[in-house]
Amino acid sequence: MDERQHVEQCMEIIDTYRGGYFNGRPWLRDAFESIPRSHFVPDRVWWPERDTDGLYPVFDRTADPERWLEAVYTPTAALITQIADGKISPKDGPTESSDFTSSISCPAVVVQMLHHLDPQPGEKVLEIGTGTGYNAALLAHRVGAGHLTTVEIDPSTAEQARATLHIRDAPAPHVFVADGEGGYTPHAPYDRLISTACVQRIPPAWLEQVKPGGVILTPVATPFGDDALTLLTVDDVGHAKGRLVAAVRFMRVRSQRQRRPWRELGWPRLPDFELTAGPDGQSIRQS
Repeated sequence: MDERQHVEQCMEIIDTYRGGYFNGRPWLRDAFESIPRSHFVPDRVWWPERDTDGLYPVFDRTADPERWLEAVYTPTAALITQIADGKISPKDGPTESSDFTSSISCPAVVVQMLHHLDPQPGEKVLEIGTGTGYNAALLAHRVGAGHLTTVEIDPSTAEQARATLHIRDAPAPHVFVADGEGGYTPHAPYDRLISTACVQRIPPAWLEQVKPGGVILTPVATPFGDDALTLLTVDDVGHAKGRLVAAVRFMRVRSQRQRRPWRELGWPRLPDFELTAGPDGQSIRQS
């Protein structure tokens, strides 16, 4: 199967089983079709599930190009690009470590997030977590490269993404090495902010740097196993309010890896919920 066939199959699965996130977003369909995901995936990546030997296997583009390309377009598979902040290399081969610290998100989640972000042409967007640069390329296709700022905390990851974005036959967005929790003040204010790393607490800098009426889309850690993709609208007094729109799983920003008490982060305790059941089903609400 060639890459074009993989793209079409991947899109069909996302359309059918993932809520039709291309629907109402023709720009997103066009970006997904026209920007090769394979261009942004390193030649060696870890598969995110253990093999029969208990190790996370490495998929190598040179050694097995068909297997590698199939992994690139598996709709629900994130490919691991960094473990233990780079202390373990894909060149080392399969590993037992699950200390994943960077990845290229699975196609289904990439599409889902951009559907909810819904950026408009010419809007200023800040992306937290450049990673491989794939998400930045899709965003730049929509808003224009000059309107997109993307920050990455890891210098080597940022440099690789910058190089990959610049060798494409398209204008490249601004890529900066910075701690995303602090946003990026020099290009603020922004119309929309998207984070590809999970937070426990919304950083104050994000609220300061997004315009009133602007949007923040980020995964937020929850006490329930999965993270929650959260869509917030910023008001004119430095607050934001919104909905938890989907269950996802993301790596955390480095400065928020240490777990904090859920109550301290505003989450209700389980005793704060009540369950009502009846012949037609049940509902669970905060009491």
